[in-house]
Parts: sequence; structure tokens; C-alpha cells
Amino acid sequence: MNISFFQELLQSISERGRQLLESREPAPGNAQALAQACRKLISGHGEASGVALARQVLCAYRDCPEEQQKAFFDTLLKDFAPPHDALAEACQRYLDDPSSANTTKLFEASEPPRQELFRRLNQAPGGTAELIAMRRRLLGELKAKPELAAVDHDLQHLLASWFNRGFLVLRRIDWSTPASILEKIIKYEAVHAIKDWDDLRSRLQPADRRCFAFFHPALAEEPLIFVEVALTRAMPGAIADILDAKPADQPAEEPDTAVFYSISNCQDGLRGISFGNFLIKQVVEELAREIPGLRQYVTLSPVPGFRRWLDGLGDDPQLGAAAAELLKALKPDAPPPPRTEQPLLALAAEYFLHAKNGAGLPLDPVARFHLGNGARLERLNWRGDLSASGLRQAAGLMVNYRYELRQIEKNHEAYANQGAVAASPEVRKLATLTAKTKR
Repeated sequence: MNISFFQELLQSISERGRQLLESREPAPGNAQALAQACRKLISGHGEASGVALARQVLCAYRDCPEEQQKAFFDTLLKDFAPPHDALAEACQRYLDDPSSANTTKLFEASEPPRQELFRRLNQAPGGTAELIAMRRRLLGELKAKPELAAVDHDLQHLLASWFNRGFLVLRRIDWSTPASILEKIIKYEAVHAIKDWDDLRSRLQPADRRCFAFFHPALAEEPLIFVEVALTRAMPGAIADILDAKPADQPAEEPDTAVFYSISNCQDGLRGISFGNFLIKQVVEELAREIPGLRQYVTLSPVPGFRRWLDGLGDDPQLGAAAAELLKALKPDAPPPPRTEQPLLALAAEYFLHAKNGAGLPLDPVARFHLGNGARLERLNWRGDLSASGLRQAAGLMVNYRYELRQIEKNHEAYANQGAVAASPEVRKLATLTAKTKR
């Protein structure tokens, strides 16, 4: 028994159901017809015809013009919401008698019919991938129509259940991995672009390189997220030390450090469903078993919002003057000159330790990810990334986060409960330089 067997079985059921449907009615061709087919789908009981109709709906949606897809989202919002009268009645029953039976009835009444629709659509061959693509399209509409967030919430809720950690499979990616998957690694790399196949080979084949990815049985050939790892002696401070290193058949020395230098999410339609924390922790376990001599696990991470934050400090009465002086010395397409090292690192420490978003969390999204996983902000690296994107986004800055196994849980709890940023004494000392400026 394997995944391909069940996929073939489901395809067979769908094909038989399709033959039943063909003689009855044409495939839906617009949002109104799609909605009618969806109502039929959630009210039907036949397995074969239901699977076939689900496939028909998904194919028709995919083939609809963009405007009809938008209209279909509106229909999901309005016509597949919980029935108001039934929900009000269930609420009143619960308020009158908060019994287990009435709790169950309230739960059933509050579940939008579109959730059952999504479940049935998922039964179609390839249905999971189609729903992920549908959510990617839906996410693109939220800015213009924020009310569609209700539809997205329901779809994300189901996807989070279907893609929970218990279903994920960790696989090592190496030069023997099928080319169809390697092509996707090139495509989805989001931190340090892979230029060509030779560049990919240099990240996968050498003895001091590793790459791991999570897969899901419903998307057997589609990575969900992957991490690239370099095995080194000591903690690196510049990405060039990793990406420009000459491939070696054997490490020059026994490595003591695993460096996570690139983590890329692959499926936009799964945005908001976290895999990275599980990935890092499982890769640490895999590497610890393979290489007992590893003593530290660190990242070499980008700082995508730092330059934008610097540019916005002009009106800050405490930091504006220091930022303005620094920005005068920085050129968008040239490495930062030596005189910028101390002021840049001092302002960077301020950025990581004190700059917050509207929710009171660190402004930097990469920091939120690693700190939330229990890592510690270990070191700030001046001239860490001198690529065009590194200069444009972070004035060349990169940082190391450290995953110290004995401290992960403590750091995570302090961050989750108090918003505390775990940072090394070195980083905190840098922050005192901006504190003097504030006085």
C-alpha cells in the first residue's frame, strides 16, 4: 500500500463518477453555475458522483476568467456562510441550557457550509493542490476586499489541519534527488538566488553541505519548505564565506557548527501555516545523530527591513541625527565604508531589541520567526551580505541566531509571554551606544 495506490483508486472512482455526470449536465462555466454545482456537491451522498463533481468544480474554477473567480469568492462569502436564523436559535438554546448536547449543536450551526464544501473538494484527485492554488488567489484579493478574510480563515483552518506536523515527511535533498524536485528548489529559493545547476550542485553535493525539505503525501513531488545547511568550523559572519567556498570532497576539518543559511517557504497558498519551527528542530536532531561532533547550531540570516527602518528615522528626535549621518555615508550599490561599522551595528542593536510592530513584537519578520522558535540573537555582522539585495534591504547587515538546545524552551516562553528578546551580551552592549545618543 502506498500513496500512488490511493491516488489511482481515487482517480478510478472519479472517472466512474464523471461518466455518470456527463450525461446529466454540462460543466459550470461561471461563478453562478459554480455556486450551483457547489450546493449540489455538499448536499449529495454518492461517493463516485461526489468525487467526480468535486473534480469538475475545481477544473471549472481553474478555467474561469479572473473576474469570475473573484465573483466566486464573493459567493462563498455570502451564500456559504452560517445560516443566521439557525445560528441564532442554537445560540439561544445554549444560553438557556449550556449542556453538552447544545454545545455540539451550537458548534454545528456555527460552522460555515463552505468548510464542508472545501472538505468535499479536497476529495477530488489533486484536490489539495487545487485548494492551495485557490487560497493563493484568494490571498491576492484580501487587500482590496478585506471582508474575504472570513473565507480565507475557513480555508486556512482546514489546511492547517491537513498539513499538521503528523503528516509531514522530512527528506534530504541531494544531487541524486529527482530533477523535477531539484528544479523546484531552484525556483523556490527565496533568500539567496540559485543562479544555475552548477550553483545548485555546489549547495548540495559537497561533504560540508546539507539540504532538507518537508513534503506532504498529497503533494509528493512538491516541497513545502526547505533549509540549506553548511557545516563549518566556528560561526560565519558573511554569506560569501558559504556561497563562494570551493566545493570539497571532504571537510577540511571536522565541523563543529551547523549553519542554517537559507530557509524558503515554497507554497504561497499555505501562508500563515508554520512549518519552519518543526523543520529546524527535526534537522537539528538529524544532524546531531549523523555528526556527534557538532557543538552549535546557528543561522546566518538576512535583515529584510533594516534599511527601510533606517530611512524612516529622520523624524525621530532621539535617533534621527545618528541615522541621518549614517545614511549619508551609505551608498545603495556599494559596500558600507569602514567608518560606518560602529554606528551601523549600534543602530542595528536598537532595531532588534527595541523596534516593535503594532502588535508589540520585533519589527523584523526573520527575528520574529527565530525568536519565536526559542533562538537567541547571537551576533550582528557588518558587511555580512554585499549582494545587491543585501545592500538594498539591510545595508549589508546579516545576523546570527543561535539555537542552544538547553535554552530553547526558556527563550520561547519568555518571548511568547513577555515579548522578551533573547540576546547575547555582545548585542546588548552595542545597544548601549544608542542609549548614550538618546541621552
